[in-house]
Amino acid sequence: MITQKSLFVPLPCSGSLHLRHIYHEQKAGPVVLFLHGAIENGKIFYTHSNKGLAPFMALNGYRCFVLDLRGRGESFPLIGSGHEYGQTESILEDVPLALSFIEQFTGTKPQFWVAHSWGGVLMNSVFARFPEEIEPVDACVYFGSKRSLHNNHPEKLLKANLLWYWLAHRYSKKYGYLPAKELKWGSDNETVKSHLQSVQWAKKKPWIDSDDGFDYAQALQSQVLPPTLHIAGVKDKALAQPIDIKMFMKESGKGIQTLNIYGKKNGHGHNYGHIDMLTHPKAQDDQFKDLLKWLELYRK
Repeated sequence: MITQKSLFVPLPCSGSLHLRHIYHEQKAGPVVLFLHGAIENGKIFYTHSNKGLAPFMALNGYRCFVLDLRGRGESFPLIGSGHEYGQTESILEDVPLALSFIEQFTGTKPQFWVAHSWGGVLMNSVFARFPEEIEPVDACVYFGSKRSLHNNHPEKLLKANLLWYWLAHRYSKKYGYLPAKELKWGSDNETVKSHLQSVQWAKKKPWIDSDDGFDYAQALQSQVLPPTLHIAGVKDKALAQPIDIKMFMKESGKGIQTLNIYGKKNGHGHNYGHIDMLTHPKAQDDQFKDLLKWLELYRK
């Protein structure tokens, strides 16, 4: 039987981070941390009716902890005008707080890390800032994760150049935050700072923190990161084409990295895009099964 519970991690300033704990009551296997991307929240990995990747993994014995970054999902308070935090706070505060909470709750640090889209960039950024967090992690799986956009597909020019770089900035200036949920651009909103910082990195600029100048790419050059499976969808033309993912892989230190592309031409059940690589019913027969094989391959 799959059980879901909401846990809340206090923030030092005020408010709390939401962690959705999803597990099988008779199976106490490895602990997994999940991290969503921009204009999203943890629901990309699960539904309350036990659909999605996290319940699938729980059914296979994994203890899943799905994080809502500050202000997203069921974290509190929700993003609004005047909130000044961004991705630097996600890297330096939110993820470390979640890791510490999970360790206290389970007695162990997460053995596996799973991310979607920008979540993979944030996870590797945590490895760069806190190299001591690398050793406890046996393997990672990133769905559609890239840092800079190198492709020039027309859909990328629309979604990134026009909407994300230009129009989103105008909405942020007008409202004091990016109302992506109301605009139906995604499942959640972004602060002005988190949007601006993501734009800086997506524009093929150096992987440097705008707050303190920390150089993530340089910090990772000599680091051996956990074995990482990168998952791409053949219909993901704008946000994570293979060229974009490969460039992210190149700047993510040393270690084993593999890229799998999912679509009918490769023998899969569906031509997956950026979102439905995690939400399509056929995913459990394709990339979800391959994820389990990857984790078992490197499980210590």
